[in-house]
Amino acid sequence: MIEALLAQLATSPWALSILFVLVLGDAFLVLIPGEAAVVAMGALASATGVPPLGAVIAVTAVAAFLGDVGCYLIGRLTGLDRWRWMRGPRMQAAFGWARARLDQRIGAVLFTARFVPFARLAVNLTAGASRLAIGRYLAVAAGAALAWAAYQSLAGAVISMLVPGGTLVSVLTSIVVALALGLAVDAVLSRRRRDRPTS
Repeated sequence: MIEALLAQLATSPWALSILFVLVLGDAFLVLIPGEAAVVAMGALASATGVPPLGAVIAVTAVAAFLGDVGCYLIGRLTGLDRWRWMRGPRMQAAFGWARARLDQRIGAVLFTARFVPFARLAVNLTAGASRLAIGRYLAVAAGAALAWAAYQSLAGAVISMLVPGGTLVSVLTSIVVALALGLAVDAVLSRRRRDRPTS
């Protein structure tokens, strides 16, 4: 249904605006199909040339980054127990998982969470509530948003050429690639920490 709607909207001047809203909203409400919209729009861009694939990636990256930063700010301002939905056992377990890993593995956690909707919300709220250094957070969040935007858009473009009904396949594949990408970033960050001279 979402793919059919996006197909009709692809040639509309509102296509990229709608994509922006879906991706931004997906940061806060995991029921919004942000990932499916990006993959579908990437497939449409590849098949029809409208909208341009570069524009899809840019709009998606900006919306994803702003959504993540919004969650970070909410966590920073309210903590992790302000609202009833935050106090449930599932959310508290997710917050605990994120808190335990953010200081040591910020790259892997933020990159991986960007590809897993429920984890994305928990990690960004926890990063804010834990008062993770804003400069460090913004740098990694921006990289994660751009990587996610490029990957989802290009996955849609490539899968649309190779596999019929590729949206589901590309979303599942993106999770595996996210794990590998996050571990690679952690390895680079760990190496830099080891190589940094101690004073």
